[in-house]
Amino acid sequence: MTLSFYGATRTVTGSRFLVRSPSAQVLVDAGLFQGLRQLRRRNWDPVPFQPEDLDAVVVSHAHLDHTGYLPLLARTGLSGPVLATTDTAALAELVLRDSAKLQEEDASYAARKGFSKHARPKPLYDTGDVERVLGKMIAVDFDEEHLVGADLAVRLRPAGHILGSATVHVDSPSGSVLFSGDLGRPHHPLLRPPAPPPGVDTLVIESTYGDRRHSASGDERLADVVRRTIDRGGSVVIPAFAVDRTEVLMVALGTLISGGLIPRVPIYLDSPMALKALDIYRQALASGRRDIREGASALLDVAGLREARTADESKALNEPGSPCIIISASGMATGGRVVHHLKYLLPQKRNSVVLVGYQAVGTRGRDLAEGAAAIKMHGRYVPVRAEVMQVDGYSVHADADELLAWASAMVDPPTTTYVVHGELDASQALARRIRAELGWNAVVPRDGETVRIDRSTH
Repeated sequence: MTLSFYGATRTVTGSRFLVRSPSAQVLVDAGLFQGLRQLRRRNWDPVPFQPEDLDAVVVSHAHLDHTGYLPLLARTGLSGPVLATTDTAALAELVLRDSAKLQEEDASYAARKGFSKHARPKPLYDTGDVERVLGKMIAVDFDEEHLVGADLAVRLRPAGHILGSATVHVDSPSGSVLFSGDLGRPHHPLLRPPAPPPGVDTLVIESTYGDRRHSASGDERLADVVRRTIDRGGSVVIPAFAVDRTEVLMVALGTLISGGLIPRVPIYLDSPMALKALDIYRQALASGRRDIREGASALLDVAGLREARTADESKALNEPGSPCIIISASGMATGGRVVHHLKYLLPQKRNSVVLVGYQAVGTRGRDLAEGAAAIKMHGRYVPVRAEVMQVDGYSVHADADELLAWASAMVDPPTTTYVVHGELDASQALARRIRAELGWNAVVPRDGETVRIDRSTH
């Protein structure tokens, strides 16, 4: 059995890992590259395998850097199924439809305004491609074994990152490999902690925060910036991923309001996808899915929450008129309604922008976090005069200590651990700790590299 790395190596986006056995080929995750232009250009390159030869694609969770390439696979010949948990399939439908719509809109806008270098800008994929791949989705329950080909058994276990997220265990007579996907944290307010890892020959572990520790909580810093902004008559804009980060923020803001730690001002949720994702979360909480934390169902009832569903309701938030809090996607300010809010609100000193998640290199969020004086949006540079604050503590990615603790729960060490899905410094730092503290063989692979997976004898 072999394992090939075709993304998310020495970078934090574009997860694509190909497992080949004598009888089958399985692609684990099919993500988009995001951030730096040279990474995003890779989305347009043909993949180094034949989509029609894939017996299945297995998706760890619904985020775009793990699912966003699926429509292109469907367009270029994918005939096998796409396996995912029930909630991952539901959330991926939202994410992919939104992605196609934004790409179509951005291409149309670029054509009208003439700021693309292409005479006829085209989207990477369209809604037709998305519908094509959605028809291939098959929901798989946690811990249910699914046979692919004659010799590959796939099993998903809760990863605690977002609703429906899973680790992916691929087993065969010749060897086994476990993909962490994106691992959650032990104290997610809505989800149970990641399930302990089974013993495998090869481990592929993410390292988004492989070189740092999260602060215990961001509530105090969030409360401070909200109070400060409202006191000067401004509004708070929070770019947030539509899936899960929005729900985590809602829980935090609800707690701060009920505790009297921030004033009761309107909280606008301005993202069509986030509103639909919220409905899926509420349904899952009500039905008591296996990865839902006990007693979490009441936490999404937030005082003062208002839903901006129409384009006109969203446009009104560009000039709010009175202090408010706006939660809007995307989380790295790469697209979506939040870009329009930033365009209008960044130039005003009374406002604040709060960054609550990982900001990849090359994104507007990363530029803001690093103190950029101006941000380019829709072909023009907008001055940054608003207060910008990065608030840790709301990440739904495990930090270095939590990654190490999860891996160390294996009864027997894997023959090799491959550290992926992190910027190079973060991946190298986690690999060093795995070698030093666990005594395991840990490697940071290179993009395009292929390695063997053999059945080890512990």
